[in-house]
Amino acid sequence: MKLPLAYRTAESLLAGIPLRWAHSCRVLEQARLLAPVLGADGELVRVAAMLHDVGYATCAVDTGQHMIDGARYLRRIGVDDEVCSLVAYHSSSEWEAAELGLSAALAEFRRPPSDLLDAITYCDLTSGPDGAVVDPVSRLDEVLRRYGAGHVVHRAVSAARPALLGMADRVAKRLAGSDGA
Repeated sequence: MKLPLAYRTAESLLAGIPLRWAHSCRVLEQARLLAPVLGADGELVRVAAMLHDVGYATCAVDTGQHMIDGARYLRRIGVDDEVCSLVAYHSSSEWEAAELGLSAALAEFRRPPSDLLDAITYCDLTSGPDGAVVDPVSRLDEVLRRYGAGHVVHRAVSAARPALLGMADRVAKRLAGSDGA
């Protein structure tokens, strides 16, 4: 899938959820900033960034875990396996799937290469729910506040936090290293 079609697809699914749409647009903009370090994989990450939260759309809900639901929806409409995998595994998906007993459902998708998973997670963690640019620590803090301590997302993000911050840090270092190139 090319970016213009990914944009129209995400817009058709998320425009009725204004904050989710604003967030997704910022995730795409963050992915565009990664062009110097992604090379040939840049378009793949941009497409996945645009589509990463389509699992929140009512028509996509299946398991209740938006990463898996989005990836399944995208697979049904014929989107590339690589994009589906990035959507399925982005951010805290593996931890949330384990919490929900959905690890087998997540395993329907091949785990993406670490550098690409780091990239989409970085884009997600540097994009606030309203479309503002945020730092990863603040973003994770916001997610934890939004979901109460007993919620599965809170538990998953709490467990995933060190790994997620490590992913974001690796990408930030790659970006910093590309400044002089």
